[in-house]
Amino acid sequence: MKKFLHFGFSALVLGLFFTSCNNDDDYNTIESVDKIKIDSVRIVNDTMDVFSVQSIKTYSTYPSHCQGFYGYDYVHNNNLTRTVTAYKYITNGPCTEKTYTSANQINFSPQQIGTYTFKFWNGGNNWITKTIVVQ
Repeated sequence: MKKFLHFGFSALVLGLFFTSCNNDDDYNTIESVDKIKIDSVRIVNDTMDVFSVQSIKTYSTYPSHCQGFYGYDYVHNNNLTRTVTAYKYITNGPCTEKTYTSANQINFSPQQIGTYTFKFWNGGNNWITKTIVVQ
C-alpha cells in the first residue's frame, strides 16, 4: 500500500509539473482577417506546358508581427483570366511593431492551351497584371 501511495504521489507531482510547463500564451487568437495588397509578383517562366505546375510567388508587406498571411481569394473569371487577392490575419497578442515582407505562393497548373491573364490586387482599384502563355 505504501508503494502504491508513493507511486500515486510521484505521478501527481510529475503531472502537475508537465501541466505547469504548458504555456497557453504561445498561441494568439485571430481577431480579424482583412485584405493585404500584393506589392510584387514573381513568375519564373512566362511560357509553360499544359498540365505542368509552376509556383507563382507574391510578396506583401505587413506593418507588425501581429499580422501574417492568411490565404488567397483565387477567382476564375473565365477560362483564361484569374484574379488573386491576398488576405492577412490580425492577432490580439503582444508583438513587434516592425514591418516585414512575406513571400507566399500559388501553384498554377493549366488545364488548357492559351494565354492566361492574372490580376493581383495591389490596393484600391489597382492590379498587377501578368500573363503566362501555355502551350
